[in-house]
Amino acid sequence: MKNRTRWGHFRNSEAASGLLLLSPTAIYAILMLAAPLATITLYSVFKDDYLTIIREFTFDNYIEAWTNVQIRTVMIRSLGVSLSVTAVTVLLAFPVAYFVSFHVPPARKSMWLFLITIPFWTSYLIRVFLWKVILGYNGVVNSGLLGLGVIDEPLTFILYNVNAVVITLAHAYAPFAILPIFVSLEKIDRSLLEAGLDLGESKFRTFLRVTLPLAMPGVVASVLIVFIPTVGDYVTPHLVGGPEGRMVANLIQLQYLKLDNYPLGSALAVSAMGVVTIISLLFLYLNRRYLRGPQS
Repeated sequence: MKNRTRWGHFRNSEAASGLLLLSPTAIYAILMLAAPLATITLYSVFKDDYLTIIREFTFDNYIEAWTNVQIRTVMIRSLGVSLSVTAVTVLLAFPVAYFVSFHVPPARKSMWLFLITIPFWTSYLIRVFLWKVILGYNGVVNSGLLGLGVIDEPLTFILYNVNAVVITLAHAYAPFAILPIFVSLEKIDRSLLEAGLDLGESKFRTFLRVTLPLAMPGVVASVLIVFIPTVGDYVTPHLVGGPEGRMVANLIQLQYLKLDNYPLGSALAVSAMGVVTIISLLFLYLNRRYLRGPQS
């Protein structure tokens, strides 16, 4: 009787209403996210016999993924490209967000945000193709430099390599980095900055000790939003990377669609997700230590 009374109170509570509202989303997430992830994890511990998957438990796929020199090279390259894209994107996004937040009149901020989101109007695939045209042997960059007399022959290091991948991804993810930082900067109480200046701090010291720590939630969001998806980007390395710019997603696609090796492809995918998770958690930990400051 007592349990029935508790159940009745719970059923009529706000918590029950909240769970009822969340249940369709939770079920959808389980079906569309957790189930495929569990399937890939399960495949990664099976054996491959060409067009047949042998359902016998093994760690051979992970051993191959972590000991094969070519696979390890691609994994390291993927992390290097993603970290480079993240650093370039966030470092360039912060000044833009800072300018819009602190130096653009409130009446014009919406217009600036509107201009920042213009790249979203076109397909991601079209933007990658445009960069392929811009960076090409006879593209806009080479034609402009040749016309100005800066170079005598077209540059070849700006396309079909890691440089092209970094440039293209940095442009593609720039709005994702600018907007979270802008939101964090907008939430900063301007009186705190004025107090820092009144206490004798320089503008630069006030920025380091007040503005930057308060804006770190936006910076963290920008870093994660850029870093996590760029590790597994497939289209950009495929179109502008060439053999030197291929990343782990291209390797996974090769295992799945060309070599029909689902277990090894799954092991590569799970390994990449694990590495990204560890690096992301490490970044969050270091950021928390930074915000806490030196401990006495």
